Amino acid sequence: MRRARGFSLLEVLVATTLLAAGMALAFAAISNASRVTANAEAEASRSERLRAVQGFLRRQVEGALAIPIEPQSPGDAPRVFEASADRLRLVAPMPGYLSRGGPHVQTFRLVRGPNGLRLEFEHQLLGPEGPIEDEREPEVLLDGIAEASFAVRGLDEIDEAGDWRSQWQTTDQVPALVRLQLRFAEPRARWPEFVAAPRLGLAPPPGQAGQEGLE
Repeated sequence: MRRARGFSLLEVLVATTLLAAGMALAFAAISNASRVTANAEAEASRSERLRAVQGFLRRQVEGALAIPIEPQSPGDAPRVFEASADRLRLVAPMPGYLSRGGPHVQTFRLVRGPNGLRLEFEHQLLGPEGPIEDEREPEVLLDGIAEASFAVRGLDEIDEAGDWRSQWQTTDQVPALVRLQLRFAEPRARWPEFVAAPRLGLAPPPGQAGQEGLE
């Protein structure tokens, strides 16, 4: 019987090289597919987070109440809404799943963190003698912010929309509009401009005449 001829060393080397090249191509394709999937999932998670934060911020700002944030001295106008470029402070109900109900003093604050600016939120139950101290740390709603600022808008002397301002001076009233402009350090993260209209905007507390104004 004729003896079967085996593979030569050159043929084995060529086959091994082709197999290695094929495996490298397959690994690269799987790696790229995994990277694309991970990026898509991260983008979806980021978008969902932004929608949740915007929805929460809108719900709380629109529900702002004309209730004094702190007890007032006799003859002083109550402070029901405070706003500056880096902070909002107001009184509004908290969602049932986050508290036991009742009006809470709520603060949205832009602070410097290790990854740039971040948006923090804290709330305190409003008692008869003012806000009740809370031992919980502020909740970080957003991080990695390059720049951001709050602005408010009221009505002028003829009841037309005034200019956007970074400081709300008429603290005994709720402004007509509240805005948050924000840009992330990550270019792919997009923040749609946030504008909310409090339902009690420019409504003075009971027994308070007040005057609309911005500065």
